[in-house]
Amino acid sequence: MSDAAPATDGLKRNVGLFGVVSLGLGTAVGVSIFSILTPAAAVAGPAMLVSMVIAVVPMIVFALIYSFMGAAAPATGASFEWPRRFVHPFAGFIISWMRIAGSTAALIVLTMVLVSYMSSLIALPTKLVMFGIFAAVFLINLAGVSFVARSQAVMLVILLATCAVFVFGGAGHVEPVNFTPFADKGILGILAAIPLLISLFLGIESATEVGGEVRNPRRNIPLGIGISVALTAAIYFGVAVVALGILGADALGASGAPLLDAAVVSLGEGGRVLILVCAFVAIGSSINATFVIMTRFLYAMSRAGMLPAFLGKTNEARGVPQNAIFLTFALCCLGLFMPQNLVFLFLAVNIPTILKYAATCLSAIGLCRREPELRAASAFSLPARMVYALAGLGIALGLAIILLGISADWRPYLLLSGWAALGFVYYLVNQRARRAVTAQ
Repeated sequence: MSDAAPATDGLKRNVGLFGVVSLGLGTAVGVSIFSILTPAAAVAGPAMLVSMVIAVVPMIVFALIYSFMGAAAPATGASFEWPRRFVHPFAGFIISWMRIAGSTAALIVLTMVLVSYMSSLIALPTKLVMFGIFAAVFLINLAGVSFVARSQAVMLVILLATCAVFVFGGAGHVEPVNFTPFADKGILGILAAIPLLISLFLGIESATEVGGEVRNPRRNIPLGIGISVALTAAIYFGVAVVALGILGADALGASGAPLLDAAVVSLGEGGRVLILVCAFVAIGSSINATFVIMTRFLYAMSRAGMLPAFLGKTNEARGVPQNAIFLTFALCCLGLFMPQNLVFLFLAVNIPTILKYAATCLSAIGLCRREPELRAASAFSLPARMVYALAGLGIALGLAIILLGISADWRPYLLLSGWAALGFVYYLVNQRARRAVTAQ
């Protein structure tokens, strides 16, 4: 299939470079920017800025792998298709099966935090409003991926504008004394903050999940991921420096709403409105992007025969996986009954996501060994040895990050282990049923 040709699976190629950047940046810059700075400052002090720089390193590794894979083998539902194709069908299935739970938890935590910000203006019934948000995102996605990409683009422009006002408007209120002593928590504090700050960058690769709907994917996916990484790092670092410089490490580490507090100090009551607008747009953008991604890997699993066939059907007029969108909405509604503890939910999100990254790294190795012609023809081609080195490093970093989270809360690990066991049983039953049909 040429890059310009329409997709042959019923989906439409309506996403350009700006849409790729919007999906990646919109997923990454979400709830974390409003919640992670406080614990990071408490753990590392001003040296959290060093922790943030270090946290970018594994994401650069993952971004290089995703750029390589997105250019060599663009696919809708890439996090399922790549392990299935280049590692083993079960690898693709179990990674995406785990992501069903992880993505549902992500949508719950994002929506819950959004409603909490809305409630600072007016008292709202939390779960009813969360349901309303899910319904709105559901309708947006039914309208088609081009409409989703345009809505992401609008939210991205608003987000960048509000972050710029916060950074440049607050720069004059930064006090150099607030950065001293710089590393009073020592090297252990710097290292301890890294697992917290890694969550800032999760999701920059999101556009690879709609690779089958991207125009000129071999160019736009790697370029879009690169732009997303650079913009995400610049936004987070700028916001962190200004917030730290205005409040100081102690006040930042004790704040329940660090950006809100910093904006009020530097911009007055107008700063409060600015941050609330930024929160609505950033978190709303993440909800929208996460919903899109979940529908696409459900669709891809169905097309491969690993989920019921009805999920692989598309709406001919709008070119969207309509039934997968309905199922995602239903799972969001069921997710309203999950525990509302943020630590539990964040771990339930991050564990499947890091596993996905590790599986994509393994897939890159498989691609180089099984179909080396794809690597050679890729618009973002890397030497095979470099792919092996980056992929091995990515797998090691991913496993280390997962293990670091056990001490925070073991319950998500138990829940996800049970979900994985259920998936294993389902896979065996499904494979047996498919073999019986084939034998007839």
